[in-house]
Amino acid sequence: MARAQVDVVGIGLNATDTVMEVREFPALGGKERVVASSLHPGGQVATALVTCRRLGLSARYIGKVGDDAAGRLQLSSLRREGIRLDYTRVVRGAPNQYACIIVDQKTGERTVFWDRDARLAVRPKDFTPRSITSARLLHVDGCDLEAALEAARGARRAGLPVVADLDTVYKKVERLFPWIDYLIASTHFLPAITGHADPFKVLEYMVREYRIRMPGMTLGRNGALVYHAGRFIYSPGFVVETVDTTGAGDVFHGAFDYALLAGWDISRALDFSNAMAALNCTAVGARGGIKSLQEAERLMATGLRHVNPEYQTGRSKHA
Repeated sequence: MARAQVDVVGIGLNATDTVMEVREFPALGGKERVVASSLHPGGQVATALVTCRRLGLSARYIGKVGDDAAGRLQLSSLRREGIRLDYTRVVRGAPNQYACIIVDQKTGERTVFWDRDARLAVRPKDFTPRSITSARLLHVDGCDLEAALEAARGARRAGLPVVADLDTVYKKVERLFPWIDYLIASTHFLPAITGHADPFKVLEYMVREYRIRMPGMTLGRNGALVYHAGRFIYSPGFVVETVDTTGAGDVFHGAFDYALLAGWDISRALDFSNAMAALNCTAVGARGGIKSLQEAERLMATGLRHVNPEYQTGRSKHA
């Protein structure tokens, strides 16, 4: 039976987060009182898809959840957002992926401790080619590599853009690179993979070695840097009152998916993605501060930026 058309299909992680806020993260071996603790749905791909939905796109999630209370929380949150779950499976007897996130109230930065039951892994047999090709864009995180590869190859054959949010250096994840069109990785991912510390050399290498259309990296408060059509594009981050940085990168990628499908130029797409990520940092939880298109555009028009001259001028201290 043919499945309904969607704008974005995502395959990868969901997680249920326990967020504990402390006034300041302690030194190793120290102690710190927990000021507040709360439970939130999160996860790289799941949060990106929620961002897409909040911006008006339709989305399908391909993944697995546990049959515990944490899994039920995640599943109910995805249903509430209107995400299609026709290829989402509940795994009996398995706990959902979880994370314990410590948020330093002084800076808003978070430290993540997590685990995932092996039974939650997605495999190529868990979805059909049509579940991918009935979308306009594929979003992957590279966690379950064989499934991500199968999906990315199918998307490439069907002419769909493949967007990747890579954060963890999974075993043999390089096999996925030739099938990615838009790779915006976390700050430390590409240097760890390539052995190059200079961000400009890293991005040029990814184009030269893997023919990725647009490699890039998020830079935390400093924004994002990409290499597109033979030139570097730097988009500084926006200044906000940071409460919790959890989920900022996931929201960035969901916003980028939206901008790509809207046909925006890359500079505007990056500015918008940075604005959405920054706004998400103004509340607790991976999806706590996902704002509207209008709110993001307001920040783009009036907000201050964290401009880092090293990226703005195209020079690096490692050069």
